[in-house]
Amino acid sequence: MKTTNKLLVSCEEAKHICDKNQYGEASLLEIIKLNIRLMYCKVTRAYSKRNTKLTKTIKKSEVQTISSSQKEEMKRRLQEELSK
Repeated sequence: MKTTNKLLVSCEEAKHICDKNQYGEASLLEIIKLNIRLMYCKVTRAYSKRNTKLTKTIKKSEVQTISSSQKEEMKRRLQEELSK
């Protein structure tokens, strides 16, 4: 009879939980599973570290986007220029 430990997750599942945790969507049980995996898996630790670094970088960036009306105006102008 095969027994499975419900607290041990695969590397792929740990990466998925890591992504969910990054956006605050992971449950307490998932966070516990992730932390257990992080204790013994170098690959998952490296993934988590890169993920955290990426999140911090994106939050620090001051990316500005254009409004939808500006975007539509740009599309309209481009279509006009292409139709000439």
